[in-house]
Amino acid sequence: MNLRVLGCSGAEFPKHRNPGFLLDKEILFDAGSLTNVLNAKEQLRLKHIFITHAHLDHIRGIPFLADNIIIGHWNRTVNILSIPPVLKTVKWSLLNKWLWPDMTVIPSPQKPVLNLVPLKLDKPTHFNGYAITPLKANHSVPAVGYLVEGPDQKSFFYSGDTGPSDTLWRKLRGKEIRCLLLEVSFPNPMEAIALKAGHLTPGLMRRELDKMNPLPKKIYVTHMKPQLSKLIKRELEGLKIRNLTCLRDGDQIRF
Repeated sequence: MNLRVLGCSGAEFPKHRNPGFLLDKEILFDAGSLTNVLNAKEQLRLKHIFITHAHLDHIRGIPFLADNIIIGHWNRTVNILSIPPVLKTVKWSLLNKWLWPDMTVIPSPQKPVLNLVPLKLDKPTHFNGYAITPLKANHSVPAVGYLVEGPDQKSFFYSGDTGPSDTLWRKLRGKEIRCLLLEVSFPNPMEAIALKAGHLTPGLMRRELDKMNPLPKKIYVTHMKPQLSKLIKRELEGLKIRNLTCLRDGDQIRF
């Protein structure tokens, strides 16, 4: 199991890319970074894209991938997977013929470039030996995180964007999670904004970890606002949490 961090920032600036996590070259979690990182050969390998929610910084690479497939005559379909409310937004706000052509019917409805695949909350779907389960997150729009369970008890959970949640961590109770990819978007003085927008601060993250049993072996922080990252990192260091790392674009997580 190899997870490549295409992007992990909570805003876009030079040297800071939007979220995208590539699992074993064929499965992508969120598409904020995709065609701006992967070359043509790497894009051609993609089969499944799991979307946590339909905010632009998590879906922006989808139309550009579809365009590259058409122009490259690759003659293939990529699955876009999420819960129905997320797919509905992708369809009607992004692939709506005005903002971008509807790649779910191009080149034909029978064999489109993009295939929208609805998922059910709490129900795993299976690809490439992995069981991938969407769990409801607490965000400002419909959103999920993904529990990914592989062979030999290798597993991780990617929260996507989420604020505090009792339900989410209750669903994970008893799961042996090798690593947790958890968002921390704002510093502690901006807790009110974080709560309103459905995000976490270091202090809020600490409280969420207290809800987990058992704790993951490794914790990776994602989605920090680059403008605020120095303060966030200082606050995280003050928590003195063992095995906590702030992710960077280009990192590789190997299990």
